Amino acid sequence: MDIVDVLGLDSLLAMTILAIGAAMVAGNGFAIIQARRGNAPADATGEFRASRAWWLLAVGAVIFVWGLASILV
Repeated sequence: MDIVDVLGLDSLLAMTILAIGAAMVAGNGFAIIQARRGNAPADATGEFRASRAWWLLAVGAVIFVWGLASILV
């Protein structure tokens, strides 16, 4: 019996990757929706960069799919 099997590190890493991807999709999706509604944080000093938010949402989607595939396979 190996320490990886005992602690379940394979599935833990896959779940962590899945969670990071989901957080990136949810966070950037929320930021895009709030920007379209015209809501901005009260202490925001810069402008909203839609292209960066869309790019990070796409990267998060790729990471999410990678984590999901790691769990299912």
